[in-house]
Amino acid sequence: MSSLDPISAPGLAETIAERLRVAIQTGVYAPGTRLPERPLAAELGVSHIPVREALARLAEEGLVEREPRRGARVAALTSRQLDEISSLRIVLEQFVARRVQLVWTPAIERQLRSLAREMVAAADRGDALRVIDLDQRFHERLWQLAEHDLLNELAAMVRRRVTSFLISATRALPPADLREHALTHVALIEAFACGDPARAEVETERHISLAAERIRHTLPAEEPA
Repeated sequence: MSSLDPISAPGLAETIAERLRVAIQTGVYAPGTRLPERPLAAELGVSHIPVREALARLAEEGLVEREPRRGARVAALTSRQLDEISSLRIVLEQFVARRVQLVWTPAIERQLRSLAREMVAAADRGDALRVIDLDQRFHERLWQLAEHDLLNELAAMVRRRVTSFLISATRALPPADLREHALTHVALIEAFACGDPARAEVETERHISLAAERIRHTLPAEEPA
């Protein structure tokens, strides 16, 4: 298990939760990794009680699974869960798309195109981590433009469930596919800019479905029912 830097303010369960959340989402802790309370508390320089509280919060978010008498571990993802999360993401992101089109301006288009250009350039360099960072910034900007706090909260919560898997899948893409992934954001911008809600919804569904398929290829084979 990778080391975590000690936390200077013992008892801050949310600080611990955020530290663990980032570690899970960036792949420091892979799916299935055990998260024992006392060793984590020792690494973080806190008592085990706030660690327990932090793990409970992450369990509520679906990032951690807790088992009686076996402690906590990083949640894995089944094909069915991926389908459920992706179908919900499509609904939420299509709503985002409709709201973004209502406030669309040339300035917004320039900003998003700038992010997309950076993403394509990073893909051409083979810099998958930069692509991942820009991808997240691109979608966070769309949520901001939607100007709907509850929607932003729900969209972020759903995306968190697959962030670590998205990162792993994107990092594994060969150069041509990494570039193609970056270019899908250009296609999204074109769909938003055209002013046609139906086209924006179709392109949004395509974008999320492609991401789901990238993740699906990385999932372990499941036993037949």
